[in-house]
Amino acid sequence: MKRKVRVLIVDDNRSARQGLKALLAHWPEMVVVNEAVNGQQAVQMLGAYQPDVVLMDLQMPVLDGFTATRQIKAQGSDVRVIALTTYGIFKDRAYAAGADDFLIKGCGSAALYDGIMRQFEHHSFQIDE
Repeated sequence: MKRKVRVLIVDDNRSARQGLKALLAHWPEMVVVNEAVNGQQAVQMLGAYQPDVVLMDLQMPVLDGFTATRQIKAQGSDVRVIALTTYGIFKDRAYAAGADDFLIKGCGSAALYDGIMRQFEHHSFQIDE
């Protein structure tokens, strides 16, 4: 049996979170472990939910996605962060913050699926259990 990709969705927009969760539910190889409404919540959830991949919005209140990504990477965690935003102008800044990939919201389900699987497969752990 294959191990499912554990995904944490981070976005302050409820509709965006719901849409992503519904989309990921169509892919049996993925499971949404939780949702966070800001970067601070996401950083706090890492230990409890142990996601493989974080879908990180960049513009959020309390703690933005750039800062949250830096904090996640500073912890030495193996979690992969995909910056998922509306604005392509943030690409360089997202990578500078430590994002492992960058996708534009509305990129299409195939691009999202490929992005998540590419990051999951980048891990050194065994996919088959």
